[in-house]
Amino acid sequence: MSSFCFVLMMEWRIAEGYQIRFDGKYAHGTFGKMEGKIRFDPAYPEESRFEVSVDVASIDTGIELKNKHARSEKWFDAEKYPHITFSSKSVNRADTGFVVRGDLALHGIVKEIAIPFAFRKADGKHSFYGKFKVNRGDFGIGKVNGKESDSTAVEVTVPVLGLE
Repeated sequence: MSSFCFVLMMEWRIAEGYQIRFDGKYAHGTFGKMEGKIRFDPAYPEESRFEVSVDVASIDTGIELKNKHARSEKWFDAEKYPHITFSSKSVNRADTGFVVRGDLALHGIVKEIAIPFAFRKADGKHSFYGKFKVNRGDFGIGKVNGKESDSTAVEVTVPVLGLE
């Protein structure tokens, strides 16, 4: 006699009000445009899937000259590499929530990273929240010096709506 379990994964749509903030020694600001597909059920995280894309040209440092510089070939090269993408490989429970591991494609280079995140529910609303660091040197962005200043802290808040 065998048994099986059927898992119905929840599909989520990225809602208005998401925030992608970054803070590094040489620049801080936000990215304003993101889209993606999210399948996630906190009861079955191992079945989850995240496919997210950020529009590089939507960078906003608060200084137009710095934005232009960031979009240029000196940093992100938005014309050649218009999107930053993340594609998950696995999602697991962690002490304070979950960890998603996957491929981050940035500036033409793909590296596997781990992003710890929380799935929050409050007042009938759902959101994902995560904080992680990206070493710009791993992606060939700017001059690196092998110090902490090579890393940029990224904080992501993504409200979502369930799809029927």
